[in-house]
Amino acid sequence: MDDFGTLARAHTTLTAVQQEFFKRLLVLFPFLADLAHARVRLYLQTKDRKAFVIAAQEWPRTVYLPPDGTAEGRVIRAMEEPVLCHAVESRHFIRGKREWNYGSMIDMMVQPLVDGTGLLGLVCFETTSEMAQSDGYEHLLSAARLLLRNPRRHLNAEMFAPMSASDGIVLTDQYNRITFATTAALRIFRVLGVGSLVGAHLFDRQITQHIRKESQETSRPWEREIEAGALIIRERNLPLMEGGHLLSRIVIVSDLTEVREKDKEIKVKSAVIQEIHHRVKNNLQMIASLLRMQARRSKSPDVKDALQESVNRILSISVVHEFLSEQGEKTINVGEVARHIFNLVAMSMVDRAFELHSECVGETLVLPSAYASSIGLVLNELVLNATEHGFEGRSSGHIRLTLGDGEAYLLDFEDDGIGLPEGFQPEKQRSLGISIMRTLIEGDLGDPLREPRGRRDMRDHPDSEKGIKVQS
Repeated sequence: MDDFGTLARAHTTLTAVQQEFFKRLLVLFPFLADLAHARVRLYLQTKDRKAFVIAAQEWPRTVYLPPDGTAEGRVIRAMEEPVLCHAVESRHFIRGKREWNYGSMIDMMVQPLVDGTGLLGLVCFETTSEMAQSDGYEHLLSAARLLLRNPRRHLNAEMFAPMSASDGIVLTDQYNRITFATTAALRIFRVLGVGSLVGAHLFDRQITQHIRKESQETSRPWEREIEAGALIIRERNLPLMEGGHLLSRIVIVSDLTEVREKDKEIKVKSAVIQEIHHRVKNNLQMIASLLRMQARRSKSPDVKDALQESVNRILSISVVHEFLSEQGEKTINVGEVARHIFNLVAMSMVDRAFELHSECVGETLVLPSAYASSIGLVLNELVLNATEHGFEGRSSGHIRLTLGDGEAYLLDFEDDGIGLPEGFQPEKQRSLGISIMRTLIEGDLGDPLREPRGRRDMRDHPDSEKGIKVQS
């Protein structure tokens, strides 16, 4: 909508009030395109009245129309659009044809929009000749034109949400007598036991017995979802009013039976997956407890340290599964996982006399759960290395993780310890911690250890379009 305002100010003489009118109108464009089975364009005259600018356009979802590559903001000379010029001169609804592309022609149906000051703009419905000449199309076009007359000041956009090709459309006259119904609507009502629609009253018992307990002849748009036998039907009733009088009704009927069944399946699947994550977390914590018991029984300091490191690695994975069990299986907040791992290390791996300060700053980074365990283990190893080697001889230390979301996801870990020894080369190190990080970063996260320039792009992953850099 802001783009429309910028375009209108740059090319037209529309006032602020007139621009607000069009902003309300543009909310209807997706619905209008689906209703009229046509591409809907808004043409505005330029300041010199010698050209038109395409201020907005919307493509239908109910039929296929080949693209022509013309975008919003394009300025077209008036002499190139004689149908539009005729509509400007007559101020009446005009039909005509124009070239679509490569010699193919389309039908143009242009509705001028006027107020007390004169012409505001032109709404053009563009579709194929086959569609424009099909049975009942005039009813659809008339309903779309009625909807253009007076956009509601407080439009409920959900009531005029876009349609799909499987949605049924029913139109009535001012007496709620059905004048037209699409094939999809006839099919849905046929399953409900209604053999004929056209000519019947919308609120006749024959029409309503399966889907409504009482008639709702209201002047406001309304929507409801009804279970009718084995079907789940959503009905949108959109009355078109003028001066307090009904002009027509547009009724959109959707069969949601399959959608709701899939929703139930997804909910069940999600619940099962969350329960699995919960049980995995509990099992990992049990394993960690067994290793702690073994460490306490061991008399070797090296064995105790090795077992304690294993415990912490297991618990870091447990933290990931805990988040996945609470938030779902698809994504995980890296910052929250990092904070839990830092706290875990501070409580279980650091001497009580040592004070570890940690922080996580930067962007909110939500990544696919496929990387969650790998990132959790890498962070665990980084903070363990910092506490074990970086703060030797100190009573306190500070670690910080900075998260970035730019061309690639960036996880930048740093501490205020003594730093790495001179000549340190991570690729030549053989310690278990560095080996774990190298395997996870290069294998799972796709980025060479401490070498961000060599990352591979992860566009082939269904949940991510960016690479991940991990550096310390």
